[in-house]
Amino acid sequence: MSTIGKLPTEHLELDWAMFGELCRALALKVARDYDPEVVIGIARAGAIPAAIVASILRVDFYSMTISRRHGDEVRERPEVLSAAPRDVAGKRVLIVDEITSSGDTLRLALAAVRDAQPLEVRTATSFARTTGYQPDYAALATDANVIFPWDRKIFDGNELVVNPRYEDVLDD
Repeated sequence: MSTIGKLPTEHLELDWAMFGELCRALALKVARDYDPEVVIGIARAGAIPAAIVASILRVDFYSMTISRRHGDEVRERPEVLSAAPRDVAGKRVLIVDEITSSGDTLRLALAAVRDAQPLEVRTATSFARTTGYQPDYAALATDANVIFPWDRKIFDGNELVVNPRYEDVLDD
C-alpha cells in the first residue's frame, strides 16, 4: 500500500529557528561518533540540512538528486537523477536527507555513493520515523507529519500561498 500523499494525523510545524537547532543537534551527534570529510545532501530538501551540517562540521558539501517527482508526476519509487560526486573516492562520507520514511531514497544514495568508492559512508536525517529504515544519525524521531519552514508556503503563479497539502492544518 502506498503512503505517498498520505499525511499522518499529527503535525509538527517547524520555524527556521527550530530547524536550525535541529541541524545543530544533528551535527553534534555526528561529530561525537564520526569524522566525515564530505557531506552529501539529497536534493531538493535534504540539501538544506546537509549544507548546514557541512558548515558546522567545516567539511566539503555536495548534493545529488534522488526524487520521486518527474515533472507533475509523483512515482512510487524514487530514482537517482544525478551521480554521486567522484570527489568522495577514498573519503569518509555523510549522506544527509531531511526525513526518512521507507528508506528508499537513502538506500539509493548509499548504493550510488558506494559506487564512487568512499572509505566509509554513513547516513543522517533531520527526522526519522520510529519504525522502518533508521539512518545512522537523526536529530529527532517522530511519526508526525513534519511541516518544514520552506514547505509551509509555496508559489502559485506569482503569489506565495499556504501549501495545499497543509491548508487544513495551518493558520495563514
